Amino acid sequence: MLAPREALRRTFARGGVRRSLAVALIVGTTLNAINQGDALLNAHSLVWWKIGLTYFVPFAVASYGSYAALRAS
Repeated sequence: MLAPREALRRTFARGGVRRSLAVALIVGTTLNAINQGDALLNAHSLVWWKIGLTYFVPFAVASYGSYAALRAS
């Protein structure tokens, strides 16, 4: 079991951030297509804060999963 500080350091090291960004890119793009696909296809205005949040949430979840796994090991 790692100490919280060490688990955070490893979570936000280069490899962990890269993995979380990949998850955020794939999941965020899929969710944005589902949630705002009609606005994209019909050239309506997009809700930019929702786009940002839709990418941030999967990043946060993937990062927390990494942190929790490191704390448990």
